[in-house]
Amino acid sequence: MTPVDPRIDALEGDAALAARPAIAQAIHAFNDAASGADGRSFPLALVVREPGSDDVAGGLWGIGYYGWLFIELLVLPEAMRGRGLGTTLMDRAEAAARSQGCIGVWLDTFSFQARGFYEKRGYAVFGRIDGYPPGQSRYWMKKALA
Repeated sequence: MTPVDPRIDALEGDAALAARPAIAQAIHAFNDAASGADGRSFPLALVVREPGSDDVAGGLWGIGYYGWLFIELLVLPEAMRGRGLGTTLMDRAEAAARSQGCIGVWLDTFSFQARGFYEKRGYAVFGRIDGYPPGQSRYWMKKALA
């Protein structure tokens, strides 16, 4: 028999989003087998709501994996910045990571975002891409948890 080549479909929009869990499960299974580590993961969402409403105004979203919490999203609307909410979100995320046995937290940020905020919290740059986006830089940062 002649082997059949696999088909590759280019998906966009909702179809692309729907395919992500299957792709993620496949790489997680490979990583767990290759590393011998327990890849137990946990999602974390800290939601900031509009005053007097259930509407989501911002918040923090991350996922813990292999003993580290990755903070993928952190955003507050302009009107809520400068009031300590970002610090509160980070404190709660780090506490949640500790409670799950994590040894550190990592994240990425752009030069026009919050690098200084994270550095004040003890995060250090461990990777950088200049010109992404053009005229800016993207930084990967980490912090060991005590």
